[in-house]
Amino acid sequence: MNNKIYQTVAYAGALLLVFPLAARAAQTDNEIAWGLLFMQLMGGLALFLSGLDQLSDGLKKVAGDALKVMLARLTTNRVSGAITGAVVTGILNSSSITTVLVVGFVTAGIMTLSQSVGVIMGANIGSTVTAQILAFNISTYALLPVAVGFFLIFTNKSEKLKYSGMMIMGMGLVFFGMSVMSDAMSPLRSYEPFVEMLKKMEKPLLGILAGALFTGLVQSSAATVGIAIALASKGFLALEAGIALALGANIGTCVTALLAAIGKPPEAVRAAVVHIFFNIAGVLLWFFFIPQLAAFAAWFSPSSPELAGSARLAAEVPRQIANANTLFNVVNTCIFLPFTTAFAWLATKLVPARPAPPGPIKPAYLDTSVLDVPSLALDRVRQELARASEIILTMFQTAGKALRNDDVEMMRSLVREDDKIDFLETACLDYLSKIRQRHLTSAESLDHQHLMVSAVALENLGDVIETDIVRLGVQAIQISHGRSEETKRLTYDLYASVENCILLLGPVISEKNKTAAEKILQYERKIKSIQQALMVRKSNRLGSEDEAALKTARIEVSFSDKLVRMYSLIKRISNENVEAEQSHS
Repeated sequence: MNNKIYQTVAYAGALLLVFPLAARAAQTDNEIAWGLLFMQLMGGLALFLSGLDQLSDGLKKVAGDALKVMLARLTTNRVSGAITGAVVTGILNSSSITTVLVVGFVTAGIMTLSQSVGVIMGANIGSTVTAQILAFNISTYALLPVAVGFFLIFTNKSEKLKYSGMMIMGMGLVFFGMSVMSDAMSPLRSYEPFVEMLKKMEKPLLGILAGALFTGLVQSSAATVGIAIALASKGFLALEAGIALALGANIGTCVTALLAAIGKPPEAVRAAVVHIFFNIAGVLLWFFFIPQLAAFAAWFSPSSPELAGSARLAAEVPRQIANANTLFNVVNTCIFLPFTTAFAWLATKLVPARPAPPGPIKPAYLDTSVLDVPSLALDRVRQELARASEIILTMFQTAGKALRNDDVEMMRSLVREDDKIDFLETACLDYLSKIRQRHLTSAESLDHQHLMVSAVALENLGDVIETDIVRLGVQAIQISHGRSEETKRLTYDLYASVENCILLLGPVISEKNKTAAEKILQYERKIKSIQQALMVRKSNRLGSEDEAALKTARIEVSFSDKLVRMYSLIKRISNENVEAEQSHS
């Protein structure tokens, strides 16, 4: 079981033991116990962030694959892209995960950068779902979902029920953390410097800067909005100050995007640039209209006219902050959505394509930022292996061209090409070892095994070309002994059949394409038939007294044997990936 769960439960238990003692201590001391207040505030924040993390982990496990497919299919235009981005982010509880998914699709060519801009804009709307949930004042019952979630995690063998338990427990910890923070700040109600500081937050610039700074430090805009709602629930925070903090959180979350983009491919950096421009432009747009936004949010939010003073603020402002936050992001998306192409153009100009790095090759898809989402990380390995299969196809086609043209140098150049396959195999296996260190579902574990076998088999394919096909090809060119038209035809058919199978290997690996896998299997009978026909002809040839003819016969027998060996490796890779698809179904 994940160590985070144990840590969270232990932390929650310790705090539960301390709080009664803390309450009694506070009653006997008229002054504010700053050490105790700080401990409760930080403990509450830790529980809040831990709950968000656990909630997100559970959601990723339960819904990650389905949402990934939805995101890939429903982003054909900017409007559907924005809606899909909002839905996916709302369910996953993380705009950063949505952005990572989008970057992967752009890198793989499944989605254009312009399409991804709409998804990123929609993700900002989805990120406000957390604030809407937090605005429900259910902290009194927060420990119930903690208990239910804990029970589901430790009493069920079903993975789906366990991950559902993680979600429920995480949600409970979020509300419990908010409750702890709210209770910690209660003594500050009569502390004048704190009250004055909160009043200053109503000045937009100070509130935005404070929200951006805190979000940048804790790497969570939900935490900033959550604290604003917690303060408002105690009657501490006015609506305009809460809106300013929420606007600042939108800028602060850009720090996360920037950090995630460091050292990443240009596509990832461009996505981060789009995120930054969109958020900053949105805040600038609303900077002078915060009073109007506050008035509108107050107008369509529930009111409590029967209450007065801080009690009314505590009842009304949390929901108003959540609604203003959602409204801010919805309106921004509607305003900027027609300009997705311009955002994409600007990001491309600011982040041009990088020149190819020195050395044989570099991984294009193995992004460490997605390791915490194993299903996405495994997809990255799949994309990298599909790329390796394309290199193998090019090597095989080059070998055929060298044989037809009797070009020894072209044939020998394939030795250097195999270095690329060796490098990618090592990189993929290293990346798979890092994925293995995460908690994997049973389906992800099987997928991991299949990809490991596929990586090794692809490297063996490259070795067959580099070591055997090149050696035999050079010998055949140097002997230059005439061959019968029937032998040429059979050899060509065998070579073409293996080439077609390598061509089908790309879709099998990258998409788990069952149709392509079935076509590969259909070549088995044909390849065996051609090999048998060649063996009959070569056995007759062995009766010749011509030394060159004997050498040519041996080369041709070995050559056909290596081609059949390549087909066996291709078939194994195909079977591994079809089995991986079946494990997910």
